[in-house]
Amino acid sequence: MRPLRGIAFKLGSVLVFIVMSAMIKATADHVPAGQAVFFRSAFAIPVIVVWLLLRRELATGLRAVNPIGHVWRGFAGTCAMGLGFAGLGFLPLPEVTAIGYAAPLLTVIFAAMFLGVDVRLFRLSCVALGLVGVLIVLAPRLTVLDGGAGHAEAFGAMLVLGGAVFAALAQVFVRKLVQTEKTPAIVFYFSLTATALSLITLPFGWVWPAPSELALLIGAGVLGGVGQILLTSSYREADASLVAPFDYASMLFALAIGWFVFAEMPTLTMLMGAAIIITAGILIIWRERKLGKDRAAARKVTTLQG
Repeated sequence: MRPLRGIAFKLGSVLVFIVMSAMIKATADHVPAGQAVFFRSAFAIPVIVVWLLLRRELATGLRAVNPIGHVWRGFAGTCAMGLGFAGLGFLPLPEVTAIGYAAPLLTVIFAAMFLGVDVRLFRLSCVALGLVGVLIVLAPRLTVLDGGAGHAEAFGAMLVLGGAVFAALAQVFVRKLVQTEKTPAIVFYFSLTATALSLITLPFGWVWPAPSELALLIGAGVLGGVGQILLTSSYREADASLVAPFDYASMLFALAIGWFVFAEMPTLTMLMGAAIIITAGILIIWRERKLGKDRAAARKVTTLQG
């Protein structure tokens, strides 16, 4: 285990994914979300394949024990990606990032519902706190009193929140897949499934992108593959509970890119809500790490007694 290297990989993946989102956002006024999903997924595949070849893991990456599980994970992940990309056309980048933080909170609830995970009062309280933060971020957008742009922003907020719901479901499917599948297979088949599913949106108004848009879309796909590799590498190098909190560095990157690239000024309400969500998320991660240590200690005692 090399924790500093793991943290560096994690921060690298967070930065790459935020830059990727910014590139998608730059095309969102003209390019439909389904088409953006296609480019994001299709151009990530060559990057992932080369990575697997270099690691001599291509055979592992192509071996699927549970194909239907990959399809369900791909469906949920593709919906999450498409809704999130669509939301980028309506809302500032930092706001989309903040609402997206609802995904790990909802994962706790879905894991209890669908996987039978024991979730007690502390984690439920943290989830409730985080959802309060989400409501604070959403509140200015969910108004029926404004016309025009107000309705569009409310629609965008609902798109991003829907994306967070599907992202949480995707994480539940991943938790089931890891019982039978290797990480390279999960990474490869998600990109493949998302590419195929995105083609379903072809009749709904794909456009011919301008050269600058095409470059941004291809770049987003390549960065998506690079980000996935960095993310996977971070968990190879360090414990998940150590690197997970660095996900929230994405808010700093989103604020910087939103300010300098899109001239988006964050509101105090959004920052307050994001701070509450991040606090709740870190508390959940801390609790998961503590429970993991307690379980490991219990297993050790049981082994010694046996």
